[in-house]
Amino acid sequence: MAALVLAQPAFAHEQVAVGGGLVRGLLHPLTGMDHLIAMVAVGIWGAQLGAPAIWVLPITFPMVMAVGGVLGVLRIPLPVPEVVIALSALVLGAAVAMRLRLPFAAAAVVVAVFAVFHGHAHGAELPGSANPLAYGVGFVVATGLLHLCGIMIGTLTRWPAGERLIQGLGVVIAALGCYFLAQSLGAAA
Repeated sequence: MAALVLAQPAFAHEQVAVGGGLVRGLLHPLTGMDHLIAMVAVGIWGAQLGAPAIWVLPITFPMVMAVGGVLGVLRIPLPVPEVVIALSALVLGAAVAMRLRLPFAAAAVVVAVFAVFHGHAHGAELPGSANPLAYGVGFVVATGLLHLCGIMIGTLTRWPAGERLIQGLGVVIAALGCYFLAQSLGAAA
């Protein structure tokens, strides 16, 4: 009787896939520098734009990214995803550095386009052993947390020194985007 009570459930493959999928999904945005800096930039830019962008941009990105992830899992091709992902860091970093004040709808479209490509790339490279749903949940949660970090950084705009610091951070993000873009174009050639 004790052996039956203490025995692990017979879901070994599912548990490994779900745990591995969830853990991999949570860690991937944190270990992929291109994704990390773009996600933080979305949060910062939303904070710079103020309400409602401060919340809607960071909510839009993971939702649309999930759609892109499904496209990637289904192997529906998108043109040059790595180039667009590199461009996302460049453009979002530049938007932060320049304090770009796009109309709210235009900013949401920019974020959504980049989100599709980020999601697609990560859906397409989903490990075969991982549960796609668990991986996706982890990925979306980690992405949301990175946006939240960006929003918190973005609140530094309330002080003049903080504004300059954030603009400098935007320049760094854009420069890293240029580096990623050069790598992507070099790999494509």
